[in-house]
Amino acid sequence: MKRFVFCPAWAFAFLLASFSLASAVVVEHTFNVEEISLQRLCRPQVITAVNRRVPGPTINVRERDTVVVHVVNKSPYNLTLHWHGILQLGTQWSDGPEYVTQCPIPSGGNYTYQFHITEQEETTPETYKLKVKRGKTYLLRIINAALNEQHFFKIANHSFTVVAVDAAYTRQYHTDVVVLAPGHTVDVLFTANQKIGSYYMAFTPYHSAPGVGINNSTTRGVVVYEGASSSAKPVEPNPPSDPLDTPTAHKFYTNITGLVGGPHWVPVPRKVDEHMFITFGIGLDHCNEVPGVCGLGNSKLSANMNNESFVLPRGRGFSMLEAFYGNISGVYTRNFPNSPPFEFNYTDPSLSTLNPGDPIAFAPKSTKVKTVKFNSTIQIVLQNTAILAAENHPIHIHGFNFHVLAQGFGNYNATRDEPKFNLVNPQIRNTIAVPVGGWAVIRFQANNPGIWLVHCHLETHLPWGLGMAFEVENGPTPSTRVPPPPAYLPKC
Repeated sequence: MKRFVFCPAWAFAFLLASFSLASAVVVEHTFNVEEISLQRLCRPQVITAVNRRVPGPTINVRERDTVVVHVVNKSPYNLTLHWHGILQLGTQWSDGPEYVTQCPIPSGGNYTYQFHITEQEETTPETYKLKVKRGKTYLLRIINAALNEQHFFKIANHSFTVVAVDAAYTRQYHTDVVVLAPGHTVDVLFTANQKIGSYYMAFTPYHSAPGVGINNSTTRGVVVYEGASSSAKPVEPNPPSDPLDTPTAHKFYTNITGLVGGPHWVPVPRKVDEHMFITFGIGLDHCNEVPGVCGLGNSKLSANMNNESFVLPRGRGFSMLEAFYGNISGVYTRNFPNSPPFEFNYTDPSLSTLNPGDPIAFAPKSTKVKTVKFNSTIQIVLQNTAILAAENHPIHIHGFNFHVLAQGFGNYNATRDEPKFNLVNPQIRNTIAVPVGGWAVIRFQANNPGIWLVHCHLETHLPWGLGMAFEVENGPTPSTRVPPPPAYLPKC
């Protein structure tokens, strides 16, 4: 399989700081989204950018600030903006996924996103040259803004101390490599303790599925010590990251723990109201194209969760959140299953060579949600499958952070694996990289009413159907209910 990627240059940065006691303010920006031409990879390319900048603008805010972003769509495409990692507490209409919380902003149209910065701190800057002074310690905040590749991050001859992931504080974890899936953020400390010179930073793909084609390029930046010679060649990471190094990726992902008692720490809820077992992976769909266009036995690639291949409700007149708010039928159904319809050896390697005619590879297309009560506690076993290709899938849940209780390889077994649960200081994330051919268990409290998308953060997988959504019922008070939609909400 090879992934075909459309890569818009919309990347912009959030710089959030919660250590100030300054009064909250309104931070207002205008984003003009349009196509620009630039030279990349030795050839001219037309990309979609914000304010004609690559990367896009930085938004500097503090805890309790209100962010207002006026988006003007000057591109030829319908579009929305999703503010990854912002929980949208009380501002559900600004989450952004098309047809889920809003209809797209049409070409020539505009929409204003407004939300509050609440109990979150994170930043997503991009840098290519980092100037440092020997003996000083620096905070690096790193984001994987790639669409379809996980990555290893190294600085030659230097090590890191991880202090936060996905905007949640962690216990200090010492490592010489950082691993990030698309959508992940990691905050690290590093000390400039080497001899004066220049050292490469390397961002190398982690290739969990060797049979799947990816862009195997290494992106580099340079750490330059004050006083370093400009003519000296930067030092390379040694050894370089092995793109197939699943043990190193798994070690990093599983050794992070939460900072109990730290800012915004949330203890693990002990009483579970809803148990779910969700299988997910790649599959096939029947192809109705012109004969000869489709391969794989006249099939095309698809994806699913619990044998339901998610379809965005295009052409149904309303977004899912509008349907929720207005109790409108015909947009989605409330019957997403708690478990797969049949059991099998989910991680059997022979599934990668499945016969295209095997019905296990096919899942019906649907727009189904799982309805849960406000403030209920949900525990999910996320079980990777090996159908067509076993791969590490980063699963992102909109609207919530969650505790990662355990991760492992093979098929999840409650008798064997529940004793491994970390209920004391688990890491808190909004995106979990579920191990290749393995599983992860997460738990969260559904304290944010509305419709919240759950999907693989590999960009090609959501259009194939690797997603679902939670419908969280309204709570008992005005502040725990979805507010009315803004008058300027785009129409479908």
